Amino acid sequence: MSEKMDNDPISRLLDPKDSDPIILYDENDNQVEFEQIALIPIEDRLYTILKPAKKMEGVADDEAIVFNFQEDDEQAPILVVEENDKVIDEVFSTYNKLLDEEEKKSSKKTTSRVATNTTEKPKKGE
Repeated sequence: MSEKMDNDPISRLLDPKDSDPIILYDENDNQVEFEQIALIPIEDRLYTILKPAKKMEGVADDEAIVFNFQEDDEQAPILVVEENDKVIDEVFSTYNKLLDEEEKKSSKKTTSRVATNTTEKPKKGE
């Protein structure tokens, strides 16, 4: 799976405002559309998690694919499917930790708003 520069998926993946689908090309030059899930930096490497927008052979409906950022022979950035199971597990583990942290932050905000709203004493007769 690779990308063509007319789509410029790497710039789009790195743009935090761009959440549109990413188009990559398979080994037969067929377009494959992916939903952007996350960018995950680990040490000095950058990974992206992409979910096929349509049914894809070998990928279950609830699965996503990890790609790593590399350079081709001309030093141009490319995306390559990550095949190392240990790295894939680390990427998903980091992703899940980030989700948990984000969930805790949003639940604290909600809890503090609820606590603020519930500190009022009921008026007599209520």
